[in-house]
Amino acid sequence: MKRKFAGIFILLSCCFLWSCQPPKSFTAKEISLIPQVRKMTLGTSSFKIGENTGLIVQNSDQQGIADQFSNLFLKSAGWKPKVITGGAEGSNQVFFKTDETLGDEGYTLDVTTARIEIKAAKPAGFFYAIQTLRQLLPAELESTQKQENIDWLVPVSSIADSPSFKWRGYMLDVSRHFFPKEEVLQMIDYLSIHKINTLHLHLLDDQGWRIEIKKYPRLTQVGAWRVDREDKPWNSRSKQTAGEKATFGGFYTQADIKEMVAYAQTKFITIIPEIEMPAHVTAALAAYPQYSCSGGPFTVLPGGVWPVTDIYCAGNDSTFLFLQDVLTEVIDLFPSKYIHIGGDEATKTEWEKCPKCKKRIKTEGLKNAGELQSYFIKRIEKFINSKGRVLLGWDEILEGGLPPKATVMSWRGTQGGIDAAKQGHDVVMTPGQPCYFDHYQGPKEDEPLAIGGFNPLNKVYEFDPVPKELDAEAAKHILGGQANLWTEYVPNIKHAQYMTFPRIAAMAEALWSPKEVKNWDDFYRRIQTFTKRYDIMGINYAKSAFKAAAKPQEPVKK
Repeated sequence: MKRKFAGIFILLSCCFLWSCQPPKSFTAKEISLIPQVRKMTLGTSSFKIGENTGLIVQNSDQQGIADQFSNLFLKSAGWKPKVITGGAEGSNQVFFKTDETLGDEGYTLDVTTARIEIKAAKPAGFFYAIQTLRQLLPAELESTQKQENIDWLVPVSSIADSPSFKWRGYMLDVSRHFFPKEEVLQMIDYLSIHKINTLHLHLLDDQGWRIEIKKYPRLTQVGAWRVDREDKPWNSRSKQTAGEKATFGGFYTQADIKEMVAYAQTKFITIIPEIEMPAHVTAALAAYPQYSCSGGPFTVLPGGVWPVTDIYCAGNDSTFLFLQDVLTEVIDLFPSKYIHIGGDEATKTEWEKCPKCKKRIKTEGLKNAGELQSYFIKRIEKFINSKGRVLLGWDEILEGGLPPKATVMSWRGTQGGIDAAKQGHDVVMTPGQPCYFDHYQGPKEDEPLAIGGFNPLNKVYEFDPVPKELDAEAAKHILGGQANLWTEYVPNIKHAQYMTFPRIAAMAEALWSPKEVKNWDDFYRRIQTFTKRYDIMGINYAKSAFKAAAKPQEPVKK
């Protein structure tokens, strides 16, 4: 009997000693934050989030962010912390506190064994603090299935963080291949955890018009559909023939657009619409050929085209009335400050022989068709400005003279951005090298067919949006940078994920983290750990990216 009581005593003693053990402490190598924070001090021990932990908020904006965080636990743990507005301070709580000194997107995050305190000036700052807190927790938090035997521990730490650039963008081309609303919403989720704050949707091109315009229903009835040539190489697809039905494509209703915009706002992502002009508009001209120089007929192209000669007629006033009608509906749907109008790759052979365009050149005192493009863009800019918005275009809008208030997206290298910034215009840097994610990222023989080029993970990580050629004053006009995924060779969302991840993590750190905390070797360690989250979230990321980027390339010595 004594032996029995002795055994029970030993067992109870062990349980007591185990329960009194201090919470786990973490080393720096056990923490994988992406993008890297501006400043972090790591302490000892940890804070445990449990079913009785309270999230104490001050207002409805904070409550919405806290609810998102709490709901992660509902899926992965089977319970969720309670969100309480205006609760009294105590232990086992996460506090949201407003601090007006921290800027639009900055925050501090202080974790002790008893509580967590988050401070920010604006809702965006609280949201980014929560993304960091999310990454400090076990990766299993990303699961949609209940996880067993997980201690939801947050390392004791003190973090002060804010972004280096205000524009941290990602462009998805939904024209060449259409991605349904649900897939775009999912991509918004994935981008937000990386603190990407801009989603640029390339909504139309020669191969498809993807947005409902109520005044012009044929834009989607006709322009959203092409003949299915998906079994043929992109650049050798024959055009639609007489009697052949166009069945491949799709479009977003205005209700879809409103839902995507509203959802993105909850993730502090602004959706920028791109309505191409004057070129890359064959899909529009297939629906309304009267706005071309030749009058058509046209069909939506099933594959590549070069040069791009079928463009809007710049000599026809009805063209501008049509575009103003389209832009009015677009502006009503998208609250973004910027409206992207493309402006790239317009071959002007039709303008040079069009009587209306030649008359316009003479009437307006223009020298040539190049200046006619500048006239076209400036006229559209006046309309966009009248709606309280800013025109954004690819760097070709510099040709013939830059519209007075336009913002330039520099893709043909950095020179266009340099020129625009020196002229006092805002710029988003997105040079093809290394910002085009339709380029190869690993050994070509291991990769799916891509458009060409080579933008491995380490080259994306090295990206600096501010060219050395700019002085301090001109550099202020660099808003940030953007990754672009063109989808000629990307037929579905899993392929889009493959081309985007993990490179978007490198881009996120290039745009968020200050130079003094950036370190390729450390990022390479962190991203390999971070991919556990990708695995749990079901993201089809490219493992080949690690083969190409195991060691950064040494600069060529001259």
